Amino acid sequence: MGHMPSLDFQLVLLRRMADHNPDLVEDARRELGASLADMREANKRWQAMVRSPRARAAASRYRSVLGTPESVITRKVGDLDCEAWLWPLPLWPDLRFEVLLAPNGAVWNDWLVRAPGAAAPRLSTLEDLAPWSCTVDEAARAFAPARPLEGTAPTRWGLAFTAPDKDGVRHECAAEFTWGLLQRLAVR
Repeated sequence: MGHMPSLDFQLVLLRRMADHNPDLVEDARRELGASLADMREANKRWQAMVRSPRARAAASRYRSVLGTPESVITRKVGDLDCEAWLWPLPLWPDLRFEVLLAPNGAVWNDWLVRAPGAAAPRLSTLEDLAPWSCTVDEAARAFAPARPLEGTAPTRWGLAFTAPDKDGVRHECAAEFTWGLLQRLAVR
């Protein structure tokens, strides 16, 4: 498979988010000028590439799909120096798609993160946690201590934490993220 433009890759990300936020996905798809069929086709090509018996290693797959990263930064994970590759995606100008590589070149994580230098959202109450408003890391920092929860699919993550509502009443929360971006908040 040849170079998959960033438009197609954004459609792949949206396809996985559609289960949680069909209206946001519909608006984003229209903004990209893509049809439902375009989104299905992009996802089909991506799945074929991922599942191909001649599939590239995940790191080279992202390079072939997104081109050369906008930036490559070293990130310390425990005692290890890891490389983080970052690409811009027009649909989310304040975010970057990040691929985190272990020292041996294996992909440890691939998700949306806040762009270097972009202002993080102000997260202090439940009301601040709207779909697509923040990343996993931002929610985990804002409502520490947060516990990771098992995701329901490979590109999904969850966080459990307590957070106050606008009146200061604290609630147990479970946040669901797809590709690192907040999708849904369950409050008990």
